[in-house]
Amino acid sequence: MTTTLITNIATLVTNDPALGEGPLGLLQDAALVLDGETVAWAGPATAAPAADHAVDAAGRAVIPGFVDSHSHLVFAGDRTAEFNARMSGQPYKAGGIRTTVAATRAASDAELSANVARYLREALAQGTTTFETKSGYGLTVEDEARALRIAAEHTDEVTYLGAHIVSPDYADDPAAYVDLVTGEMLDACAPHARWVDVFCEKGAFDGDQARAILTAGKAKGLHPRVHANQLSYGPGVQLAVELDAASADHCTHLTDADVDALASGNTVATLLPGAEFSTRAEWPNARRLLDAGVTVALSTDCNPGSSFTSSVPFCIALAVRDMGMTPDEALWSATAGGAAALRRTDVGRLAPGARADLTVLDAPSHVHLAYRPGVPLVTEVWRKGVRVI
Repeated sequence: MTTTLITNIATLVTNDPALGEGPLGLLQDAALVLDGETVAWAGPATAAPAADHAVDAAGRAVIPGFVDSHSHLVFAGDRTAEFNARMSGQPYKAGGIRTTVAATRAASDAELSANVARYLREALAQGTTTFETKSGYGLTVEDEARALRIAAEHTDEVTYLGAHIVSPDYADDPAAYVDLVTGEMLDACAPHARWVDVFCEKGAFDGDQARAILTAGKAKGLHPRVHANQLSYGPGVQLAVELDAASADHCTHLTDADVDALASGNTVATLLPGAEFSTRAEWPNARRLLDAGVTVALSTDCNPGSSFTSSVPFCIALAVRDMGMTPDEALWSATAGGAAALRRTDVGRLAPGARADLTVLDAPSHVHLAYRPGVPLVTEVWRKGVRVI
């Protein structure tokens, strides 16, 4: 393996307070040494050790690669008409998730895999180096299993979401669908996934159903994550904490008891501002969560219906503008916070021993991600020590 010195970094975000200022571990006039796939050293440029190769960052900022811990990329079709109607103030009744289910079932494996790859290229170009993605648009044993097989070709962070909604095939017998999700479907899907998820919400799965699904998944070696409290108050967040879920995702409608539970447990609150932007819904109150000591992640929720964006920088700008986060908090949540939501310690930071995943911004500071919204600031992306963008 060879070493690479990246020097002349205006601002380096390490996410290690032992290396620099504040929670971001900020270093000014910094350098970074990569040894193969890992970070070997981070510190002042004047103290940088020698390396086999040198790269001049030209006074740009360097941040950890974004960790997108919530997406739904195994799908076919789009829902342009639904979005257009919603933004035009018109009621739309074309079926929502069910529309995507029909298109996904009809697509070939090659089409679905190409679609995943397309959106991952988009995300990578915008600085995302680690991502999670889910099934949930098949809702049959065969279609959910193939969705997870396809997802696993692209990432290790794969989530079984057979419990996205009750399958249209079981509209008259939701209990039988829960039995399928916790039985034959789980048996077929568990070998391809790391996580199990459920949409715990009115119109989807109630608290008892969600508990049964997550408990069955845990028994098969899958760790829980929960779509919780997006559309209304409900049991999702507290169920997530009780079952030691890695993440409770959305967290828009929270009681004081929900916030207290998150603050006292190990479950990360993953906020998904793209969904609120795309549906004109109420924003999650990130400030309330952060002030209570809750660990917060930011993610795209990239999906064809309610958040069709692959851009973490866009979500950072929304979080700062509309959710009460500071630029520092938003960046931490989109990197180290996302890593925490995946229970990873090797990504989301640029400290010795971490994976050498980094993003170079055409700006002197990470604050420009919120300061210059919509501007393509990502100029380089390195993954496992190799420049890929």
